[in-house]
Amino acid sequence: MDNELSTATTFLLGGDLPVNRLGFGAMRLTGPGIFGPPTDRPAMLALLRRVVELGVNFIDTADMYGPFVSEELIAEALHPYAAGLVIGTKGGAVSFGPGREGVLLDGTPQHLSEALHGSLRRLRREQFDLYQLHRIDPRVPAERTFTFLAEARQQGLVRHLGLSEVSVDDIKLAQQHFPVASVQNRYSLFDREHEPVLDYCRAQSIAFIPWFPIGGGLVQDMNHVEQVAARHQVSARQLALSWLLHHAPNIMPIPGTASMAHLEENMRAAAVRLTAEDVQELNALG
Repeated sequence: MDNELSTATTFLLGGDLPVNRLGFGAMRLTGPGIFGPPTDRPAMLALLRRVVELGVNFIDTADMYGPFVSEELIAEALHPYAAGLVIGTKGGAVSFGPGREGVLLDGTPQHLSEALHGSLRRLRREQFDLYQLHRIDPRVPAERTFTFLAEARQQGLVRHLGLSEVSVDDIKLAQQHFPVASVQNRYSLFDREHEPVLDYCRAQSIAFIPWFPIGGGLVQDMNHVEQVAARHQVSARQLALSWLLHHAPNIMPIPGTASMAHLEENMRAAAVRLTAEDVQELNALG
């Protein structure tokens, strides 16, 4: 992909919501394993306020983070919300313990109705700008889940709808029920399994929101990244985020952290300007 729009710092989410492309993922504000309260609640509240001070106007969360803890922290720290701040949350996954082992999927309309209204209450909203299905539940026909989401949109509970961890075929099926505004799949400089999904989203003007956007890599690859980073006097972490912003104009990374220092470092990645040669060199690592 080219980097002709590398200086475009905003994206029209859903075609009508201008958001700064470098957002914030609020998953790590909770306790270990995305479960329970944070060890330092005042620090997480201060971190969220700093997120907005740094110009972020898209925050991604989910009801299962905690569960409920991340949403509650966001409301406590930021409500009443600044004009233009977009908070996207997700439903369809139930957390009952730490780690992946403590998560169950539930795509039934009954659960999603309870989840959506619970998130609206915790985040003190009457309507979500963006509500995303956390995962497609294989035990529930996708059409049932998508029909519920379409009805929630028609009722005015959500403005835009998104999906997470889906294939191109999943997106096309959902589009038979509602416009898909965003897709949130795992993706990074070293993890490009979902490149076909990114390509489809770009063609459809769908926001592509990579989770785990910094990712890992082989030692030799990291050495190469660090060499490119050194040329720009930035960290490998910043370079990985900058590459995402250059790689496609619809990518909206949401690096998450519980560290104020890492937050400040991540946000500076938006100012890194890579050359076409830099981008080509990094593309070759994937």
